[in-house]
Amino acid sequence: MLARAEFALKDTKFLEFRLDSLNSPTAFLPKLKAFLFSHPEVTAIATCRRVANGGSFAGTLAEELTILLKAARAGCGIVDLEVESAEEASPEQLKKFRTGLRTAGTELLVSYHDFSKTRRLEHAAERIAAFAPDYIKVVSTAQTLADNLAVLQLIESRAVSARVVGIAMGEEGLVSRVLGVREGAAFTFASLEDGSETAPGQVSAHTLKKLYRADKLNAETRVFGVAGNPIRHSLSPLLHNTAFQHEGVNAVLLPLKAKSAADLLALVLELPICGVAVTMPLKLEVMASLDHIDPLAARIGACNTLRVTADGKLAGYNTDVFGVVEPLKRRMKLAGARIAVLGAGGAARAAVFGLVDAGAEVFVVNRTHENAVALARAAKAKALKHEQLAKQSFDAIVNSTPCGMKDSNQAMPIKENELNAGLVFEMVYNPLETPLVKLARSRGIPVITGLEMFVQQGARQFEIWTGKKPPEEAMRHAVEQELKRRAREDWLKTDVVASYDAIKADPSRAISMKEIRVRLAALRKSVARR
Repeated sequence: MLARAEFALKDTKFLEFRLDSLNSPTAFLPKLKAFLFSHPEVTAIATCRRVANGGSFAGTLAEELTILLKAARAGCGIVDLEVESAEEASPEQLKKFRTGLRTAGTELLVSYHDFSKTRRLEHAAERIAAFAPDYIKVVSTAQTLADNLAVLQLIESRAVSARVVGIAMGEEGLVSRVLGVREGAAFTFASLEDGSETAPGQVSAHTLKKLYRADKLNAETRVFGVAGNPIRHSLSPLLHNTAFQHEGVNAVLLPLKAKSAADLLALVLELPICGVAVTMPLKLEVMASLDHIDPLAARIGACNTLRVTADGKLAGYNTDVFGVVEPLKRRMKLAGARIAVLGAGGAARAAVFGLVDAGAEVFVVNRTHENAVALARAAKAKALKHEQLAKQSFDAIVNSTPCGMKDSNQAMPIKENELNAGLVFEMVYNPLETPLVKLARSRGIPVITGLEMFVQQGARQFEIWTGKKPPEEAMRHAVEQELKRRAREDWLKTDVVASYDAIKADPSRAISMKEIRVRLAALRKSVARR
C-alpha cells in the first residue's frame, strides 16, 4: 500500500487509504504515520468500510471507529464514515469519536453508497447532513447517462451551503466523475492506474488530469461527447481533447456509454452538450430526432456527428464520407477512378456515396451479394460478385469490413490473387497494421491506413464544432502513439502469459527473482525498440 502511495505522488498529493482492504489495519497505522510525516504535503483520507456497507472490513462498529480515530492521530486529514455506521452508533460513541477527530485536527466525511441504482439522492444527503459533517459524500450507480444529471444537480444545489462530493459509479457515470468538480464538488475520485480501480467506472488519476483536464474545467468549458456501446476504449477522447488543447479551445470530450438514442439525447439537451461523435448503432437511431440533417447524411441514412445549435436544435452530419474521400483525393484523381468497396454496412455506405459523388466508378463487393446490390442501387454504384474480383483491376480497393480489427476472428475479406489495385485503403485503424495492410505492403502496393480515415473524419468534426482549422498532425500523432503503446502492451502480455504457461507445464523451468529482474530489463529494452 505504501509503495503504491509513493507511486501515486507523481499525479496527486491527495490520497485515500482503504484500510478495510488490509488484514490488520491497526498494524499498518504506525507505517502510515511515518509515511505522512515524511510527506507533509499529502492530504490523506482514511476509509475502513465494513462488509455490510459495501467494504471489506469484517470487524464491529466499535472497531471501525477505533481504527478511524487512530488513523486521524496518524496524520490523516479526513476520515470517511459511512452513514449507516453513523446511524448505528450511540450518541456517546459519536460524541467521543468527534471529540477525538477535533483533537487530531481531522475532518469528518460521512458517505452514502448505492451499489445498484441512482435514486433518492436528496434523501441520502439529508441523512448525512443530520450529523453535521465537514463533507457530504453521496455515491450512486448510473444505469443510464441521464443518471449523471441527478448527481450533478445534487452537487450544484448542495455546494452552496456545504462541501459535497457526488459520483455515479459505473461506466455510464464517467460524466459525474469528470464534471462534478466543475459543478462545485469538493473533489472527485480516481484510481492509481488502469487496472487498479477500487470502484466501478473509475479512471486513473493520469487519465482524469491529462486526458480530461478535470482540474482545469470551469463554467465556460464546452462539453462534447463520443457516444456508443461499447465505448470505453474509444480513441475519440484522445483525438479531440488533443485538438482542443492544441488550439486553446476551452472544451472537453467525454466517452458516453449510451444504450439508446433517447438516453443520449436526454443528457445532450439537459446538461447541455454542444456536440457528439456518434458510433454504431446510434448512427441510425438518432436520425429521427434531428431538427436539421445535412443532405449527404440524409442520403446515406446515417449520422456520425451531432451539433447543438445556439437555439438548442440538433443538427446532424456524416463526416465518415470526408474520412474516406479526403485521403484518396490527396493521392489520385477520383473522377473516373475505378474503386472497389468491400462490405455493405454503415461504413461502406459512407464510402460508396461519397466516392460516387466525387465522380468515381464504384463497385460494391460483399459476401452477401444481395446487400451489395441494394447499396449499389441506392448510391448509383455497381455491384460485383466476389468471385469476379480476381478478374478485375482497380485504381483502389477500400476495405470497410471489420476484418482485421483487434480481437476479430474474421478471415481477410480478400485473397492475394484478388488484390489487383494500385492502392489499398484499410478503414480498420486498430491495429495499425492489419493482415490486409501487411499483404498489400508485401506486394509493394501503397496503403492508406485506417488511422488516416479516423483522423480525417475527426478533423471534420472538430471544424463543425469549433469553426477552427483542425490540427491534423497533432491529432494523428497522439492517436498513433497510443495505438503503438497498446500494441506494445498486448505484446508484453502475450509474452508474459507464454512464459507463465511454459513454467506451469515444466516447473523445472522456474527462475530466480534475480533472473526475472535481468529478463525484465531486457524486455523493457526490447519493447522500447519495438
